[in-house]
Amino acid sequence: MTSFDTSPQLNVGRMLLAMAVVFVMLATTGWTALHSHRETSGVQASLADWRHGRVHGHPLPDPQAAPAKLARFFARLTTGERDTLADRYPFAVGNMNGAPVTLRYRANRVALRQARVTERERVHDNRLSEAGQQDAAATVARYDALLAPGRRILSFDPTGAGRVAEVFGSLNRAERISLVVPGVDTNLLTFERTGAKRYTAPVGMAQALYAAERKASPRTRTAVIAWADYTAPDGLGVDAATAMRADEGAVRLNGLLRALPGRAPVALFCHSYGSVLCGVAAHALPHRVTDVAVAASPGMRVAEASHLRTPAHVWAMRDPTDWIRDVPYLELGGLGHGADPVSPAFGARVLSAAGARGHAGYFQPGTDSLRNFADVGVGDYAKVTCAGDGHACRDGLPDTAAKDTAKDTARGTAHSTVDGARAGRA
Repeated sequence: MTSFDTSPQLNVGRMLLAMAVVFVMLATTGWTALHSHRETSGVQASLADWRHGRVHGHPLPDPQAAPAKLARFFARLTTGERDTLADRYPFAVGNMNGAPVTLRYRANRVALRQARVTERERVHDNRLSEAGQQDAAATVARYDALLAPGRRILSFDPTGAGRVAEVFGSLNRAERISLVVPGVDTNLLTFERTGAKRYTAPVGMAQALYAAERKASPRTRTAVIAWADYTAPDGLGVDAATAMRADEGAVRLNGLLRALPGRAPVALFCHSYGSVLCGVAAHALPHRVTDVAVAASPGMRVAEASHLRTPAHVWAMRDPTDWIRDVPYLELGGLGHGADPVSPAFGARVLSAAGARGHAGYFQPGTDSLRNFADVGVGDYAKVTCAGDGHACRDGLPDTAAKDTAKDTARGTAHSTVDGARAGRA
C-alpha cells in the first residue's frame, strides 16, 4: 500500500505553492482590471452642508445615526420639509439609512442630475486623456440610464469607480425581500449590461430574480435589490484574495438591512466575491434575514457554515463548469477565503445549479440555479432542487415554509404600512 506524508509542514507547503500558482496566473494573464477613477466632492460637500443645516431652528441629526433615530426624525417632518431636505442635500439623504425609501429615490434623482452635469464637463475637458474623456462619456450614458422614468435608485455615490443600488418592486409593500450581492469588478459602469451579458451584471441579476420570484409565487408581493453599494475588488488581484473589501462592504450591507422598512423576511443572494462579503457580514445580520444563498463562491471566510453564527439557512451552489472550483479553498495569512461552501464538510444546503454555464451564468433564465434562488426567495423550500440525487438540502425544513412565512409577513406588512405612512411613504 502506498503511504502519503500528511505532516503539517507538507500541507502548509502545498497551500503556499497553490496560492503562489494562483497569483502568478493572475499577474501574467491580465485578469487584474484597471478602471479610470473619478474624484468628486459632491458627497462630502452634501454631508458637510447637512451637518451645518437646521430645521425648525434645530440642528439636523447625525447622518450616521441609527436608522431608527433617523426614521423618527423624518417622521416628524411634513412632506414639503422632507422634499426640501432631499433637494438641498441629495447625496446625504439619498444614502441615508433611516430616510424613507421613496425620499431616497427622490434625492438620488437630484444627485444623479448633479453628477451628470459634472461628468458632461469632463467629456470635453482637454486636460483628460482620450481614454478619460471616453470614460466620462460612458459615465454620462450610465447616469442617463439610471435617470430613466420609473427607476428606483436606493443609493448612489459617484466617488471613485462609483457605488449604486436599485430596487425592483415596492420595499414598503413587500412580503419578501431579496438582495443580490455581486462580486469583483462591480461599479457604476458595470452595474448594468445588455445583450448576452445582461444577466451577468447586478441589474440583470436582480431583474431575473424578481421575475422568477413572481412566477414562483404570483400572490407574494416581492422586492429585489441590486446592491452594488460597496467598493468591490478590481479584477482578481490581491484585493480579491483578501477580506479587506468584504469587511468594508459587510458594514454597509448590515447598515442597509437594519434600515429596510417593514418586517418582511430577507434573503441574500451572494455571487462570487459577494459571498465572501456575506460570510463576513453573517454574524451581525438582523434576524429578519432568513436565508443566505451563495453561488460561485471562493469561500465565506469560515471552515463550516455553523461558524457563520447566523440563524439564517445557508445555501450554496456551483456549476461544474465554473472555474472557481479550481481556486485553493483555504485561508492562510489573510489570503484565501476558507473552505468550499459546496463541500459536504462545510454543512451548507447544496442546491442544483444545472444550466448555469460557467462562473457568471447563475441568474440566466431557464436555469435550475435561478429557479432555486426564486424558491428560496419566496420561502417555498419544498420546491427547491438539491444538487445530485435526493432531498438532503431540504432536510429539517417544513414543507409549509411558504405558508408560515406568508402569515408572518402579513402581520409585518401591516406594520410596514403604518410605518411607511408615518415616514411619508408615497
